[in-house]
Amino acid sequence: MEQEQEQELIMAEDTMGLSLNPKKPPLQPLMSGRGGFITMPFIIVNEIFERIASMGMLPNMILYLMREYHMDAANGASVLFLWSFLTNALAIFGAFLSDAYLGRFRVIALGSFSSLIGIILLWSTTVIPGMKPPPCEQFKDDCNPATPSQFAVLFSAFGLISIGAGCIRPCSMAFGADQLDKETPDSHRILDSFFNWYYASTAMSIVITLTIMVYIQVHLGWNFGFGILAAIMFFSAFMFLSGSSLYVKVKPSSSLFSGFVQVPLVAFKNRHLYPPADSDEEYYHQSDDKKLAPTNKLRWLNRACMIRDPGTELRSDGTAPNSWSICSVEQVESLKTLLRLIPIWSTGIMILVTVGQSSFSTLQATTMDRNLTPNFEIPAASFTVATPVVLMIWIPIYDIVLVPFLARYTGQLRGISSKFRMGIGLVLSCMAMAVGAITEGIRRRMAIEQGLDEQLDATVNMSALWLMPPNILFGFAEAFNAIGQIEFYYSQFSKSMSSIAVALFTVGIAVASLVGSLVVNVVKNATSGGGKESWLSSNINKGHLDYYFWMITILGLINFMYFLACCWFYGNEKKGEDDIEYKPLHSS
Repeated sequence: MEQEQEQELIMAEDTMGLSLNPKKPPLQPLMSGRGGFITMPFIIVNEIFERIASMGMLPNMILYLMREYHMDAANGASVLFLWSFLTNALAIFGAFLSDAYLGRFRVIALGSFSSLIGIILLWSTTVIPGMKPPPCEQFKDDCNPATPSQFAVLFSAFGLISIGAGCIRPCSMAFGADQLDKETPDSHRILDSFFNWYYASTAMSIVITLTIMVYIQVHLGWNFGFGILAAIMFFSAFMFLSGSSLYVKVKPSSSLFSGFVQVPLVAFKNRHLYPPADSDEEYYHQSDDKKLAPTNKLRWLNRACMIRDPGTELRSDGTAPNSWSICSVEQVESLKTLLRLIPIWSTGIMILVTVGQSSFSTLQATTMDRNLTPNFEIPAASFTVATPVVLMIWIPIYDIVLVPFLARYTGQLRGISSKFRMGIGLVLSCMAMAVGAITEGIRRRMAIEQGLDEQLDATVNMSALWLMPPNILFGFAEAFNAIGQIEFYYSQFSKSMSSIAVALFTVGIAVASLVGSLVVNVVKNATSGGGKESWLSSNINKGHLDYYFWMITILGLINFMYFLACCWFYGNEKKGEDDIEYKPLHSS
């Protein structure tokens, strides 16, 4: 746990004050407030309530789209995948906007306002007549589809909520860290305490979303459920803005992401230059005490850091006035590291696709016996709560108990390597999908035997608790693979670029959502030809969701083989955060 906290600390410190030119002061604080722990309630409450408000509609949204907008199961799942893609892709944009232009306070405020407007707009579809199609019995052919204007309102609400989440989530942790004085002797302890509370609040918000908010929507209706979410988002924005006079606000500066664009552009501009094999050429460095030449890996990028004319490209103090004219050796090597990581990063997409099948799990649960007691029925969307609960329980057990035990036998600080953890997660995700396929095959067979293949509203005589084992396995899979991914990325980047670790994982979620939507549409179109019932039919008693789950399992196994090949080609992991292997320059 200590190493993970140190990595999170590095990330927050980097995102607080990152500049691509270290000789130029990075992010300068505007001492408009005193900061400190007095600001933490405002920031953490904003984060908790934003997550509850925006995620609180997601578990049941597949049912809302099918019952209120008359979408079929495949189209509804595809819409949710695309919504997740947009939300995670915009997180990269939000980070860039805060670093380079507006600063974190303004971006979080903008995101809070955008989320509030989006949720209010979505709530209006439940209370204003004409904002959605007229009600009709599900699976009837004479149901009126939603009009283009009704879809425009719905998707505008989704878009505004995504913009809000994309602005708040990448900035909230770093903005909280901005408030804490890093110069005090106990600064690491204070930051550790902040991160503990931050991640505890995030896990708590997910559990609240999958239990209380889902229960309200099911038993009190969409209008009341979405109205509660709008009120929660209003309180989130109000709390954040209430602390405005107390915050330490930081000026925006150069963005980390722009550096990755500059390197290939400058290298292309210098394409007529040829770095000599003996590396006697002069290169631009971030610090005077590190006169090292770039490596020969992806050697064509080395042109970006070659000094063509010191008189015009450098100031008298040795700094570069124009980062679009020349890049540093450190920038070039960091981009090389990123490019080398892409194959291993791509292996994490498939596990995120498998974990993202929660919409179909909700549909399964609606047809099964969900009674925990004769008087209490578990909401269909709440069964996926097993995944975050397993994460919350397993991670401290692994860190406190298993890591010290494994470290004695493996000699590794974290017990087992990051890539080994990632591999375990991939295998567990395949097992989870296989268990889910077996469970769905049994559920479908029982529904047909009980004559319920045409009665989706009827309850199959099978407990919905059978859906828990795959969700529990997904929790273990995420605990190994997701954390292993971020830990691996951190270990490969230098400290100055370590915030890219979370960015890579966020981009992975976005790409996985896009891939998930593509897979759903391909399967739907490929299996519904010739008048046949699609595997992903809205009536899952007539479709073959089990076949779909088996297909995802096979793709996961293929992805695991691809992962093994990527690990073999990548070679050994670096041991330190600053372990970039430069070649020394020859003395002139």
